[in-house]
Amino acid sequence: MRKRDVFINCPFSKDYQPLFQATVFTVLRSGFVPRCALEVDDGSDNRFDKICRIVAECKLGVHDISKTELDSKSRLPRFNMPLELGLFLAAKKFGGSKQSRKKCLIFDRELYRYQKYMSDISGQDIHAHSGIPSRLVAELAAWLRAETKDPKVPGGVAINKEFLKFEKQLPLLLKAIKLARAELTFLDYRKLAENWITVNQR
Repeated sequence: MRKRDVFINCPFSKDYQPLFQATVFTVLRSGFVPRCALEVDDGSDNRFDKICRIVAECKLGVHDISKTELDSKSRLPRFNMPLELGLFLAAKKFGGSKQSRKKCLIFDRELYRYQKYMSDISGQDIHAHSGIPSRLVAELAAWLRAETKDPKVPGGVAINKEFLKFEKQLPLLLKAIKLARAELTFLDYRKLAENWITVNQR
C-alpha cells in the first residue's frame, strides 16, 4: 500500500468536472498522488477488478457521495460512488493489518443529507462542499495537511488561489501541446497540473 496515493471516488460527469479537477489539483499540491478508475483505459481489464486494485494500493481515499439525482433516461440513481466507498471501508475493516491503516474523507453536498439515503454510515464524519470547488479545496486541503505533517504544504485558501491561476492558464497549456479541452483525459490533467505546480511552487 502506497502512503502517498489517494483514491478519488467521485462522479465523472461533465457537471462535476470543476469539483473533480479541484480535487486532483489539491491532492497534488498537498504532496500526494491522485488515483482513480480513469487512469487505466484497458478493454481487457475488468472495471471492478481495476477499482479493487487501486483501492488496495491507496492508503487514503476521497469519496464524494453527493450525486444522488435520478438519471434523466433510466430514472434511477447512480450507485457507483456508494459502492466504491463501501469497498474502501471493507478493505480497511477486513483487509488485514496493512489495509487497516486506511483513512478517508467523505463529501456530500450538505451535512446530514446522506442520512436520508445511506444511514448506515452515520458513524462517519461527513464533510459538505455545497457544490462549490473552493469549499471542497478548503476541506480537502485541511485533511491532507494533517496527513502529510509537512509545514511547507499551504492551506486551502492558498491552494485555491493557485488552482484558479492554473485553470486560467490551462487553455494556453493545452494550446502548447495541441490538445483540445474536450480531449483532456485524467492523466493529461494530472500531468499538466503536476508540471505547473513544480514550476510555480514557492
